[in-house]
Amino acid sequence: MALNLSLQNFTSLVQNSAAAVQGACSSLLDLTVGSVLRAILEANASIALWLQWLIVLLMQRQRLATSSDSDVDSWVADYSFSRLPSVAATGAITFSRFTATSSATLPVGATARTANGAQTYSVTADPTNQYWDGVSNYVIPAGVTSITVPVISTVPGAAGNVVAGAINLPGEANAGIDTCTNALAITNGQDAESDNDLRGRFPLYIQGLSKATVAAVGSAILSVQQGLAYGIAENTDEAGNYEPGHFVITLDDGTGAPSDALKELVYTAVDAVRPIGSTFSVQSPTVVTANVSLVLTAAVGFVKANMIAPLNAAITAYINDLPVGSPLSYTRLAQVIYDAIPGVSAITGYTINGSAVDIAAGPSTVIKPGTVSIS
Repeated sequence: MALNLSLQNFTSLVQNSAAAVQGACSSLLDLTVGSVLRAILEANASIALWLQWLIVLLMQRQRLATSSDSDVDSWVADYSFSRLPSVAATGAITFSRFTATSSATLPVGATARTANGAQTYSVTADPTNQYWDGVSNYVIPAGVTSITVPVISTVPGAAGNVVAGAINLPGEANAGIDTCTNALAITNGQDAESDNDLRGRFPLYIQGLSKATVAAVGSAILSVQQGLAYGIAENTDEAGNYEPGHFVITLDDGTGAPSDALKELVYTAVDAVRPIGSTFSVQSPTVVTANVSLVLTAAVGFVKANMIAPLNAAITAYINDLPVGSPLSYTRLAQVIYDAIPGVSAITGYTINGSAVDIAAGPSTVIKPGTVSIS
């Protein structure tokens, strides 16, 4: 049942009180400014405002849609639901040396920092790296001047996302290592789930309770970590062949190559809600790269050179946000370009992968941005 609270301000509270008092009295009352009765009515109006505010605050906290911060957390906790934590940014850093006459060791846990020292990144293990020693170090042999290894931000959150070249300070002295840099941007860092994102995920969670449905599977996937996208193909195997009772989850964490550990976490979460008698698998998507090229004409009063960077960012962000199995529309991306910033008068020579056509995507395909050339 909805409650409609008719709110009053201080003036209306005093006026209504004065009218009620005067209406109940047979003689004219002194309600001029400074009178005793006027002071009493104004004092009562102040208390009424405070009580009115408490009622409004209580009504807000009774509903998820109007709660915020810790009240949101306590509200959904009654349903065994919780906010997703922040996610650490990941990427790769190249460590180099000036002299390569002997071998050098780079241990897991070695750090590197941004130029201002605000962000620190730690080296992680990569058993597929040719220089991995199988235990806890990367061994750089004599004659090799640089090595590129995976890293993770030591502090989770969006602040760990930095542009290419922002990391250039080794965190500590490592014998045989002189410099470091990130050739590509460090990405995928996210702050703790926002109130709005949590509210958006909560209905899917409720819909999936006690049900072995697509909604239940989707809720299980999204509860593992922020920034996940997925596609579900039913009655098929990983190769796309018909297989009754089997479904395939194609998982993307924004990189196009989710780790085995992440896929295992998703598998465990889905296994708890899957239909009895069914089987399933979790796989990485097939990545299709979209290279965008265009010639920009700026409107009068706008500087073309200042428009290229934000346009590049808008194109990259739009393609990155495409869900698994979603095609890249040639005309929709053109609309994104025109709407991204003011001053775009025209675009010519606009192509995606050298053609003026959409890029199709299969159920296990995700499209990621490649080069964006704006001239």
